[in-house]
Amino acid sequence: MLDTADGKRKGVPVNSRVSTKIQQLLNTLKRPKRPPLSEFFLDDSEEIVEVPQLDPNTPKPEGRQIVPVKGEPLGVVSNWPPALQAALARWGATQAKSPALTALDITGKPLYTLTYGKLWSRSLKLAYTLLNKLGTKTEPVLQPGDRVALVYPNSDPAMFWDAGSQQIGFLLGSCGVSLALTSEVCLKGLPKTQNGEIVQFKGWPRMKWVVTDTKYLTKPSKDWQPHIPTANTDTAYIEYKATKEGTVMGVAVSKIAMLTHCQALTQACNYCEGETLVNVLDCKKDMGLWHGVLSSVMNRIHTITVPYAVMKACPMSWVQRVHIHKARVALVKCRDLHWAMMAHKDQKDTNLSSIRMLIVADGANPWSVSSCDAFLNVFQSHGLKPEVICPCATSPEALTVAIRRPGARGAPLPARAILSMGGLSHGVIRVNTEDKNSALTVQDVGHIMPGALMCIVKPDGPPQLCKTDEIGEIVINSRAGGTMYYGLPGVTKNTFEVIPVNQAGTPIGDVTFTRTGLLGFVGPGSLVFVVGKTEGLLSVSKRRHNADDLVATALAVEPVKTVYRGRIAVFSVTVFYDERIVVVAEQRPDASEEDSFQWMSHRQHPSSGPVLPCTCPANTLPKTPLGGIHICETKQSFLDGNLHPCNILMCPHTCVTNLPKPRQKQPVDVGPASMLVGNLVAGKRIAQATGRELGTLDDQDLIRKHQFLSESLQWRAQADPDHVLYVLLNAKGVVVCTATCAQLHKRAEKITATLLERGGLNTGDNVVLLYPPGIDLIAAFYGCLYAGVIPVTVRPPHPQNLAATLPTVRMIIDVSKAACILTTQPLMRILRSREAAASVNVKTWPTIIDTDDLPKKRPPSIYKPPTAEMLAYLDFSVSTTGMLTGVKMSHAAVSTLCRSIKLQCELYSSRQIAICLDPYCGLGFVLWCLSSVYSGHQSILIPPLELESSLPLWLSTLSQYKIRDTFCSYSVMELCTKGLGTQTEILKARGVNLSCVRSCVVIAEERPRLGLSMSFSKLFKDLGLSSRAVSTAFGSRVNLAICLQGTSGPDPSTVYVDMKSLRHDRVRLVERGAPQSLPLMESGTILPGVRVIIVNPETRGPLGDSHLGEIWVNSAHSASGYYTIYGEENLQADHFNTKLSFGDPQTVWARTGYLGFIKRTELLDASGDRHDALFVVGSLDETLELRGLRYHPIDIETSVSRAHRSIAESAVFTWTNLLVVVAELSGSEQEALDLVPLVTNVVLEEHHLIVGVVVIVDPGVIPINSRGEKQRMHLRDSFLADQLDPIYVAYNM
Repeated sequence: MLDTADGKRKGVPVNSRVSTKIQQLLNTLKRPKRPPLSEFFLDDSEEIVEVPQLDPNTPKPEGRQIVPVKGEPLGVVSNWPPALQAALARWGATQAKSPALTALDITGKPLYTLTYGKLWSRSLKLAYTLLNKLGTKTEPVLQPGDRVALVYPNSDPAMFWDAGSQQIGFLLGSCGVSLALTSEVCLKGLPKTQNGEIVQFKGWPRMKWVVTDTKYLTKPSKDWQPHIPTANTDTAYIEYKATKEGTVMGVAVSKIAMLTHCQALTQACNYCEGETLVNVLDCKKDMGLWHGVLSSVMNRIHTITVPYAVMKACPMSWVQRVHIHKARVALVKCRDLHWAMMAHKDQKDTNLSSIRMLIVADGANPWSVSSCDAFLNVFQSHGLKPEVICPCATSPEALTVAIRRPGARGAPLPARAILSMGGLSHGVIRVNTEDKNSALTVQDVGHIMPGALMCIVKPDGPPQLCKTDEIGEIVINSRAGGTMYYGLPGVTKNTFEVIPVNQAGTPIGDVTFTRTGLLGFVGPGSLVFVVGKTEGLLSVSKRRHNADDLVATALAVEPVKTVYRGRIAVFSVTVFYDERIVVVAEQRPDASEEDSFQWMSHRQHPSSGPVLPCTCPANTLPKTPLGGIHICETKQSFLDGNLHPCNILMCPHTCVTNLPKPRQKQPVDVGPASMLVGNLVAGKRIAQATGRELGTLDDQDLIRKHQFLSESLQWRAQADPDHVLYVLLNAKGVVVCTATCAQLHKRAEKITATLLERGGLNTGDNVVLLYPPGIDLIAAFYGCLYAGVIPVTVRPPHPQNLAATLPTVRMIIDVSKAACILTTQPLMRILRSREAAASVNVKTWPTIIDTDDLPKKRPPSIYKPPTAEMLAYLDFSVSTTGMLTGVKMSHAAVSTLCRSIKLQCELYSSRQIAICLDPYCGLGFVLWCLSSVYSGHQSILIPPLELESSLPLWLSTLSQYKIRDTFCSYSVMELCTKGLGTQTEILKARGVNLSCVRSCVVIAEERPRLGLSMSFSKLFKDLGLSSRAVSTAFGSRVNLAICLQGTSGPDPSTVYVDMKSLRHDRVRLVERGAPQSLPLMESGTILPGVRVIIVNPETRGPLGDSHLGEIWVNSAHSASGYYTIYGEENLQADHFNTKLSFGDPQTVWARTGYLGFIKRTELLDASGDRHDALFVVGSLDETLELRGLRYHPIDIETSVSRAHRSIAESAVFTWTNLLVVVAELSGSEQEALDLVPLVTNVVLEEHHLIVGVVVIVDPGVIPINSRGEKQRMHLRDSFLADQLDPIYVAYNM
């Protein structure tokens, strides 16, 4: 409420003298009571999830508490330089000719060699240029301590712009970097704007780029000397690390830590002055930087760098360099060992005997063992000694954690650990003796670094020391580690300042440790074993698995012929309150589908928990700059449905172990009487609602005079012969045919005369009317009434699809025992054609009469039925479950129905309505053929088929004729929404204006499609369509029109119900936006003369307000029974003449077969009483009984259609006890398998159901009837008969 200037409150309409406070209080009391917020947004996993019971045989750690492990002391060296720069200065001065760095070109030949003298002089030039030449004397661009970015590719500038560049930009921004150093080649390779400036990269701060090639640097003056302070705790450099989620953090390393780390590495690796080292790693970070740049300068080592691009072109290049330069040390990854091994066949004369240390940078990874062994196996004959292979463990935070020292010649090699994967998943070390499939072999990574102290602590919770047989995170205390995450003090504290605690929770001292992110244990002889990383930890059903272990076992089980070794990504995704492991591998082009499935089925190993394996075509997974797989991008692609796998194996039945128990249906002990009393005691009224009275009309005499529709037409033909009743439009919107009262009467007479002459019919015979939508159909209908025969309207077969549509026509003709068929000449030819003969027996048709050119004849007399209870017509329709049902409509029912619609919609002679519906059954037929003759209004008829060739036809007709009331079907509305959604501006320009439309009623026999109605209203709001115009009607087989939103009465209301309650056959109203809420729209106002009650379908007792039950209806226009040839009288009595078991045993009700509920609203109806709204939930026949709960297919389909942008339409049904989902794919076929995990997951998350089969089909495969309803049973039959021609079928078993 607003305080205005004069101090009065505005905004509260005071409609009486009641004070506003009391008024507010009353309004609050009237509102439905909201459950407290916690009830809404508390995750309901407690009641849903079945908590797996812990296995009593779970292994538990039994050892004693671990004792911190101490590294050897860091030796004291007499001539150790005070800072790293001092070492470079020293070698630059004393060993100027000594080679420092050799770079290779793309073919693997040396490009240039830089000496220590050159390296020192270039460093001086660069330092001088940066400090003195970038700005002015008074305003230099750089000050000592500022941060600059080093942007140097590993040889290929394009590789630098990797997936993480945006995150790196964020890091640069947070470190305050505004200057980037780069090479001329790299700068040329960067993308530019039109005026030649370098593009502003997404997420990057504004950068000034400085090229550091020698020719751009200034030589310092003779007297300029750089200041080299002794190493201190100031930051020397910041190294970036990417986390599991793809974010980037900077680890700051101080000058003293950098120096100490070099010293520790020199001691551990026993580096000597002047040695040669071959480096295959990225020299900008990690081991490549620590060994290949920093320790090398410290020890005047000659480094030969072999960039990734060279390795790709020539995988043997590093081995050749070792051979040529007699290198003592080589720095590689498993990948390089593997590549060299694959390519070694061409090389006979390589000799690796010079190597004293082959450092394997990722030697801590579980899969490294096999690579090291295989490499040794191949190259031992080329002089490689077994004891020189030195795996090591590193982390961005602690730098080098442990490294194996080269062994003495002939000394026994360190032992391996063969661990049980089952034990590992519980964090316990157990030696595996049984099954090689569940064993993990790990090699040690040597001892910890000199001068360091190490503990193993629990990876989650407080840093409690582990037991000796327990896996934990390695924490290190050392002067040679990182100091902090730059600019992130909070995260720094948790990582760099950890104090371990003992079992009692007391700290073991005041020494701080750094978390390394490595999981492992200490083996015999203080050897360190690493089994994985904390960020590769996947937690499934309280068991921990490691991504690296899973890759190792994926490779170890069988020789890998199906997938590429280094192209496997492992990550976990959330599935139903638990994690599910996904293994994605790139499949070799020559692998067959069978190979692929065999490989995938071997991944399903009990010890590694539930795994979802899938394979993708080669070279399709996102890559990191150095060729590895970008895990977090792969995961994102999987979740977004962009991975495009070529094979996938879902096993949800075995993997999802935490589903709630199926509901046990309790026998209904409570009788209907008790329920009724219970409701009354609870203050709930019985759920029933009544339309207004049909009442006495002024023209009561007229009605009595013409209680038959045939008489109404005769009366109108006399009283107002030239009044136009019908106008038929074609696709162009042109009037092709009109019918005045007199014309319609005369055409009906001609048909009557022909029928009596040629048909040989008796009164009461059934006659099939087979016409396209139009005025011929109407004339034929009244012709039959005049002749005293019973018309049966049938949709004509589709000329292009006779095989599917003609059998239905034949079936209705047979079931109705039709004595004659009235049709047009073209349709008569089709019925007798050879194409028709292929699907039905054309020789046994009843008499066929074409009514195109009839002679002008009048019948001797017009038939008048003796009583109004006589049959007027038969209404045949195929339900969504594929059942053909015909219902009998008496003359009395027809007149009452027409009168009810006339009252509800205020129809009279001067009114015009537009109808875009199929006129063959239900309310569509009534509006098309009967209503105008009864009420005298003009109907503009638009056959829905015409919209297929001219989409705007219906809307432009509404605008052109300024129509106030129009009736359509959901399929018409969907056509307009999908086809015209983007063309509203064009329609507006053409002058289409819908502001005249007061009501647009969708005729349906289903739950209102709220989403579609709202989309339609929103889209065409720009054309003036009122947001209140769209509403819906509801009818069923037993009563064709129960609800219809008329002109008077309140707008349809919307409620939100809890989906979980619906599955238990309960209604719980919730607020909009509540989790698991389902919006339901009222199905229109109940028609005059109609009573509706909600009944428990089992006890047949009435239910209370807002309770879910079957909708029963009592009305004078209910159908009088099914028309069957089987004489199923008991079914008849049950559906059409049934009574309540309690309460009001006199009234006769008809059962609609639909579930719904009635809710009394705050709105007032025309008579001033509170309005009772009827909400239809769905058809009982269609519901799926799964796990003891009742599901409505539309709810599951809504979830499925939301799962991926390429799902055009979906349908579900059950097969045995499996749920089958059929999804139409509108995108490219390579997306087909992306849908399988997404569909399975969304149904599991939102409905707690496991999908048994996912079928991906082309658009248009799911059959839809004329009302726009899915024919799920037809689809099921086609699926079982293997006629769907699917793109892909996934059997999730």
